[in-house]
Amino acid sequence: MPPKPFPTHFLCIPLVNATSRVQLSQSLASFSADVTAPDSFGLPQDAIRPVGTIHLTLGVCSFPKSEGLDRATELLKSLRLRGILDSARQQVAARTLPGDVPSVQEAYGKCPGQETDGKVSAQQAAAKEEGPQPLLITLRGLVSMQAPSKASVLYAQPLDEQGVLQLFCEKLRGVFVDEGLMQDEGRPLLLHATVANTIYVKNAPGEGGGNRGGSKAKRGRRGEKLTFDARPIMDRYEDQIWLKDFPVEKIALCRMGAKKVEVDGVVVDEAYEAVAEVGF
Repeated sequence: MPPKPFPTHFLCIPLVNATSRVQLSQSLASFSADVTAPDSFGLPQDAIRPVGTIHLTLGVCSFPKSEGLDRATELLKSLRLRGILDSARQQVAARTLPGDVPSVQEAYGKCPGQETDGKVSAQQAAAKEEGPQPLLITLRGLVSMQAPSKASVLYAQPLDEQGVLQLFCEKLRGVFVDEGLMQDEGRPLLLHATVANTIYVKNAPGEGGGNRGGSKAKRGRRGEKLTFDARPIMDRYEDQIWLKDFPVEKIALCRMGAKKVEVDGVVVDEAYEAVAEVGF
């Protein structure tokens, strides 16, 4: 089996803008002050992700020596996000409403719910009057990427009761996979916003600080990654709202490796470099 390509870029939904930064900054600052306190959970400060890095990953790409990057950039900029979102909403409606709802292509341009004589339903007329509805994201709770008793990554999940966000993101990922620009990992897309990751912890002691919460952070043998018992932290933040009603504005192709953001020589944040973007 050939070695897995080394990832160099990733497709994502950025979750930070001028408005959401305020919400995320408050949420992460409160979380960090709690879980890193020596008399609380004692997690290393470096494990908490900077505000500017918060995003939802749709898939990773490998462009060694930038080969294929131009194609990926052109493909991203050619996408009609509104059309993809409308398609996802129609498919979700077809699952929940009685009868079969045709796709836009099958209906030759007709929308689901449109009468056969060309008249539009009252619901559609109201939706048209209001204009296109934005795709809103709310991040809630805290989940471990690994077994909670030996966690190294904690993330918040987007609320998506109807599944529109999930399907929208799967369609976007599918475009890149079909074009050979993204590897099909053969598993469902897990939408997550990472809030803590011990891979960024450097020079950590053998064991972390406080143990009141029972989450001592410790490294395995031979420099293995730092792990901790996340169960008490997950219980405490089960209903945490990190971000509420964030309107998705764009999809970005970013370079791996967050860069420090400095103001007057002082590091104030970190962020990923977007090499290409497309908006609604």
